[in-house]
Amino acid sequence: MSRLADIGGRLYRGDVSVNFVGRQKLWYTISGCILVIALVALIVRGLNFSVEFKGGSVFQVSAPQASISQVENAVADGGGGAAVVQQVGVGSKAQWQAQTAPLTIAQTQHVQDSIAKELGISANSINTEFVGPTWGSQISAKAIEALIAFLVVIVIYLSIAFEWKMASAALVALMHDILITVGVYALAGFQVSPATVIGLLTILGYSLYDTVVVFDKVRENTAGLVTAARSTYSEAANLALNQTLVRSINTSLIALLPVAAILIAGTVLLGTGELSDLALVLFVGMLSGTYSSICIATPVLADLKEREPQYKALAKRLRARAASPRVAAKQAGARTQAPVPAGPPAPSAVAAPDQPPAGQPGDAARDGDSAGPGGDDLVINGQPDAQSAGARPGAPRPRQQPRRSTAAQRRPNAKKKRR
Repeated sequence: MSRLADIGGRLYRGDVSVNFVGRQKLWYTISGCILVIALVALIVRGLNFSVEFKGGSVFQVSAPQASISQVENAVADGGGGAAVVQQVGVGSKAQWQAQTAPLTIAQTQHVQDSIAKELGISANSINTEFVGPTWGSQISAKAIEALIAFLVVIVIYLSIAFEWKMASAALVALMHDILITVGVYALAGFQVSPATVIGLLTILGYSLYDTVVVFDKVRENTAGLVTAARSTYSEAANLALNQTLVRSINTSLIALLPVAAILIAGTVLLGTGELSDLALVLFVGMLSGTYSSICIATPVLADLKEREPQYKALAKRLRARAASPRVAAKQAGARTQAPVPAGPPAPSAVAAPDQPPAGQPGDAARDGDSAGPGGDDLVINGQPDAQSAGARPGAPRPRQQPRRSTAAQRRPNAKKKRR
C-alpha cells in the first residue's frame, strides 16, 4: 500500500516513468483502428436521431403488461408504419413510447384507436405529441453551429495562451473524441437526442481541461530546454505527462463514478429518456477524453515540436554526447564498479628518506617492540619479513614508526637518543 501511495511522488520525481511519448506509433495505431470502425459504422448504419431532430409523431402508451412487438403491431395496423418503440420507466409505472413518421390528424386518430383496441386499454391513457420536421432541422443546425463555434473559440484561446502547435494538438484530440463518441452511437444504435448534443459539448470541455493541464506542465518543463540541453523535447514532454498522470486518472475516476451512477439509475429505474441519453454520452466521452489527453494530445505536440530546427539540433547534440567515448566509458564504469567492502584500513607505506648504514640496526630493532622472540624480525614497508624465522601466523602486525632524519642518524659514531 505504501508503494501505491507513493507512486504519484515517484512519477513526479522521475523515479518511475511510462514512456507514453516514445510509444506514439502504438497509440496512433490503436486510435486509427477505432476511428476506422467508427467511420464505417457511421457510413453504413448512420445515426439514430430522435424525433426532435427528424420530426414525427410520438405516442405515450400506459400498458405495463404489453410487449414491444404488440405495440409495434398495433401502430402498424393503425397506419402508422414502422415505429421505434422504447420503454420508459419500470414496474407499474412503465410506459411505451412509439415514434413514427409525421402523421396527419386523421392518421393519428386511427393509430390511437388501433393501440387502444389491440392492447385493451382506454384511449384516454394514450398521449399523442407531434413534432414538425422544421423544428427538428432548426435544432440540428443550431447544434452544428454551437459545435463549430466551440472549436473556433478553443483554437483561438489556446493559440493566445500557449502556441498554435499546442492548439493544433488539442484540436486533434477533440476531433478524436468526437469521432469515437459518434462512432459508438452509430455502432450500438443509441438514439441521438438534444440531451446527447449537450453531453457531447460537455465532454469536449472536460477533455480540453485535462489537455490544458498537461500542456501547462509541458511548457514549464521545456522552458530554457535548448540552453540547458538536459533532454530532448519529447523526453521533457513525457516527464510532464507522467507528473500529471495521477491527477488525470484521479479526476477521471471521480467524474466517472457519479456519471455511471446516473446512467445505471436512469436506465434501470427510469428506462430510456433524456437522463439516460445525457449520462451515456458523458460516460463514453469522458473515457475517450482521458485516453486522448494522455496518449494523443501530448505525443502529437511532441511530434510537431521535434520538427523545429532548434529541437532537431538539440536532439542531435544529445545523441552525439551520449555516443562520445568518455560518456560511454563513464557509464560502463558506473555499471561495473563494485562496492568496496568495509574493513580496517591498510597501513600506509612510508618511505624512509635515508636508509641506515650497513651493519646498523633499523628502526624496528631500535624500537624493540617490533622484534620477534629472536630479536631479528623486521618490518619492511609495514609488513613483516616473510623470511623472518620468528614470524607466527596470526601474530599481531608490528607497528611501524615514521623514520626520522636526524643528525645522529646521519653520523655513524654518534650516540642515539633513547626514548
